[in-house]
Amino acid sequence: MQRDRAGPMSRKDTVLTRSQIEGLIADGRTVIIVDGKVLKLDAWLKFHPGGDKAIMHMVGRDATDEVNALHSAEARERMSGFQIGRIEGRWRNFLPPIQGGSFKTYEEDPEVTQDDDYSDGSSSESASPPASPIFDAIERSSNLRRRQRSKTLDLYEVSSISSLSSVELEGNESMGKLSHMDAYTQQEIDLDLAKYPALDPATQDDIVRKYRLLYDKIQSEDLFQCRYTSYLIETCRYTFLFGMFLTLLKCGWYGFSGLFLGMLWHQLVFTVHDAGHMGITHKFTADSVVGIIIADFIGGLSLGWWKRNHNVHHIVTNSPEHDPDIEHMPFFAISHRFFDSLRSTYYDRIMTYDPFAKFLVRYQHYLYYPILLFGRFNLYRLSWEYLILGQGPRKGPAWWHRWLEITGQVFFWYWFGYLVVYKSIPTASGRWAFVMISHMVTAPLHVQITLSHFAMSTADLGINESFPQKMLRTTMDVDCPEWLDFFHGGLQFQAIHHLFPRIPRHNLRRTQKLVQEFCREVEIPYALYGFVDGNKEVIGRLADVGRQAAILAQCQRSLAEKGDYGYH
Repeated sequence: MQRDRAGPMSRKDTVLTRSQIEGLIADGRTVIIVDGKVLKLDAWLKFHPGGDKAIMHMVGRDATDEVNALHSAEARERMSGFQIGRIEGRWRNFLPPIQGGSFKTYEEDPEVTQDDDYSDGSSSESASPPASPIFDAIERSSNLRRRQRSKTLDLYEVSSISSLSSVELEGNESMGKLSHMDAYTQQEIDLDLAKYPALDPATQDDIVRKYRLLYDKIQSEDLFQCRYTSYLIETCRYTFLFGMFLTLLKCGWYGFSGLFLGMLWHQLVFTVHDAGHMGITHKFTADSVVGIIIADFIGGLSLGWWKRNHNVHHIVTNSPEHDPDIEHMPFFAISHRFFDSLRSTYYDRIMTYDPFAKFLVRYQHYLYYPILLFGRFNLYRLSWEYLILGQGPRKGPAWWHRWLEITGQVFFWYWFGYLVVYKSIPTASGRWAFVMISHMVTAPLHVQITLSHFAMSTADLGINESFPQKMLRTTMDVDCPEWLDFFHGGLQFQAIHHLFPRIPRHNLRRTQKLVQEFCREVEIPYALYGFVDGNKEVIGRLADVGRQAAILAQCQRSLAEKGDYGYH
């Protein structure tokens, strides 16, 4: 018995070299690093309640901060069962396979020493972007995608194939200079490099060390603990809105009834957001049930879809190829890189920049608010797609979620579609007004969701950028008086939320001062705008990309007229 107990311990204590870990990934294994432990998550991938894509973006990386931010202590403890060894020294991240990284099998490089494996010098060849079409534009010469290291950023690794981060076009002698769009990408990267701390290991390690000290301080001040009295106030607000919806419906004031129902949906989403991050009871089952009852049974939206989508968003924030929260083609493009018809690793499809998209993007700053009025209808589509196709885990701790959610969807369309819209409203015009008003009233939620990211950086600074720096670089907070916190529901503190997703929203304002002190100490700019100014920033970004689309279209027409089909 003692021998059986010692066996697994010796395996976990085995020091694995970088080449050995690279070989495992080359063989298709799902390997991540957490607190110096090497975890092989192949068996867990299809059972993960947060979806497989979130894990896949961490393969070959030190995922310590991402895992600690998104998981409870119990969940982190459970991960020890997947440990196959440990590492020594500082880990240098690989580029995950889902993002285009290529890896050598262990047999191909048997002479690498342990010191070489963990040196802080330039990364191995396998961590470099391969000459792969995974994220290439679908209508572009392959010559544009063969790139080499930039002299100004030779320490850093690119984290997506279609990005120009830390690379320049190969064959400068023949091409002479970067294309207009690639030069614009490089300009965005240079602006971020000038604005944010250096990406060298010492600087980034210091940021991580101070971030973890901040985590401990927040924990010691009980800011992760939910204040249930705040939810008592929320419940009173929900009860009032629900009562007004029913009263006005009974009185025949269908438009006003829809108004209050939409306001109720808008407010309830904030509690679903808390539950999805296990920020209420901090118990997986309890918070999942709360979230599903509110999201599916009352709101008609899938909590499971949201968690799968949202976890990826938290890990690859504002990455055009990988973050589903900014992938809204053909309606919106917040970066000129969408003009390259990028492949979405989340949706597993090409986001084609077709004539319809070219037309809409040119006017997207005018269409922004009108399109968001219909945002809830798109959430229905995404929820149904998730549940019908069975994209969530079918085994493991969340196996029952799909069936409870499908039950919730049936219940929702029974009470909303049949009892309320069909049975309670006698006229077609009344039904139309009720449905449209109740759904359009939720538009501020979609503004609040996009506001924190649409105007922020989409530049790729590479795989050596620390988790806290990337979150602060790609996310803004919205300044508002404390009495308006109920309206924003915590979404005005998105930068803080991205650093510490499990903090209940009622504690985010108290956390803000600690985060601002941290930002001053590590010299990372803390983006804070008023609600009006933030909207101006978003509209300005959309207008800027729209102008780039118009210029590109004009250049293409001019070249076509001249018969010049080269790339400039």
